[in-house]
Amino acid sequence: MRSMRFLLVALFTVLLAVPVLAGVYSGQVVGVIDGDTIDVLHNGKAERIRLNGIDCPEKSQSYGQKAKQAASALVFSKEVTLHTFEEDKYGRTIGNVLLADGTNVNQELVKEGWCWWYRKYAPGNTVLEGLENEAREARKGLWVDPQPVPPWQWRKR
Repeated sequence: MRSMRFLLVALFTVLLAVPVLAGVYSGQVVGVIDGDTIDVLHNGKAERIRLNGIDCPEKSQSYGQKAKQAASALVFSKEVTLHTFEEDKYGRTIGNVLLADGTNVNQELVKEGWCWWYRKYAPGNTVLEGLENEAREARKGLWVDPQPVPPWQWRKR
């Protein structure tokens, strides 16, 4: 009985230490790592957030710095609401980022042409698919390039 109580107390303590992975919370953006990764203040610490369903060019790739600048202009120092899902293999929390006016930052970056809809991790997302197609047709952002290299291909090189 005593060991069972110890086990329950230990389990409860571990569960309290695990960050909330699925849920909704707000925080100030304190850093923009690149176009699809930001740091948001949560429970007194910066939490790394990977924007769900999109993939921006890497910083050293063509349009990577512009994608980072676009993300910074949208979110840096602003209060955002996060709808989080899970952690990726790098320990980043995956989520959708919303501004106070309701703007979905993930969608806005696709709409402005600074990233791809990440089909591998957001299959069937018809909103992102449509926004990417519109940005391509309008030749916005990175789509001014007739053959931009998707970051998942660039990373393999």
